[in-house]
Amino acid sequence: MPDWFTDSFRAEYDRQLDSLGRFNLALFGKTGVGKSTLVNAVFGEPVADTGIGEPVTRDSHLYLDDRGRLGLLDTRGLEVGRDDKQLFKELDAYVREMRKGPLEEQVHVVWYCIRGMDRRFEPFEADFVRHLDSLGLPVVVVLTQVPRTPDGVLHPDAVTLAEYVTDLGLPIVDGRPYPTYALEDPFSGQSSYGLMDLLGATFRSAPAAVHAALTAAQQIDHRRKASQARRFIAGTAAGAAGVAATPIPFSDATVLVPLQLGMMARIAQLYQVPVDRAALLAVASTTLATQAGRASVTGLLKLIPGAGTIAGGAIGAGIASSFTYAMGEAWLTVVQRAAEGRLAGIDGLLDNEKVRAAFLDEFLRRAPKPSRD
Repeated sequence: MPDWFTDSFRAEYDRQLDSLGRFNLALFGKTGVGKSTLVNAVFGEPVADTGIGEPVTRDSHLYLDDRGRLGLLDTRGLEVGRDDKQLFKELDAYVREMRKGPLEEQVHVVWYCIRGMDRRFEPFEADFVRHLDSLGLPVVVVLTQVPRTPDGVLHPDAVTLAEYVTDLGLPIVDGRPYPTYALEDPFSGQSSYGLMDLLGATFRSAPAAVHAALTAAQQIDHRRKASQARRFIAGTAAGAAGVAATPIPFSDATVLVPLQLGMMARIAQLYQVPVDRAALLAVASTTLATQAGRASVTGLLKLIPGAGTIAGGAIGAGIASSFTYAMGEAWLTVVQRAAEGRLAGIDGLLDNEKVRAAFLDEFLRRAPKPSRD
């Protein structure tokens, strides 16, 4: 595969990262309520292992940990209920300053965490939630570590706590807490639950402009990732039709490549495939083994009857759109299987033949068929 392909893919990967932006989540609650465990479970981020980020301002106790598509705002050295005046002061200053910047620099949603079995929600916690709301921050209240029976009955103490918080009429998302149990406990037989509901509440309260970043950052709702990817595929296919509206000589069909590489890079970003691995997958997927050993994304057009001729032919809008759509769906299949670990050989390394077969099978299944006229 020519170096230009890999270099172009890497450039598109970086561009799509910038385009996705970042979803910023603020975490509050008493010490030891399980905030890190919750974040780990939803976003696959080892919070405790990767540091605490940088203070948002000099001498601040608010830290923003930037993890690509996810930003985590947390406190260090201050506790809710003990240092509320200082926390309010720093939060007010931070929110006032961040509102001057772009959307990706702002806090989009707050998770206020309460340990479900603590059996109490203090008045100062209610005041803290109200203060967050006064700053224009949507607050999702999360009950952590709430046991439930195999048939879904929550522990009665947690139910009582949830009812108490609900009856307070606090300005929180959906007006009620979300009970969760982040990690399965094989010893007790307690299963994980509540994370998808929590994620749904987070999407509903986050600005629509950061939904793509949130989709990429979360690691539990794969249907949402696929839906986001398919919307992008459809948009790219429509763009390809527009490019082809003016007759494009087949030999110059590489004008479609930037669109297609952008589509591939975006889908890789949604599934958080690292750039080096994504580039290898892209090369293996789109390489056509020929006698000359030539490899090209647009070489796939040769597999489509009626796509055009090399000498002076033209790619019609319909062919360009259908071809790009088929490419996008085939690439999505490859990325999904790679994320599931299904494209590795017995040595654990990427199996190029598995990758190529997965791509071509799906591509040919969806590629435009020759006309019967």
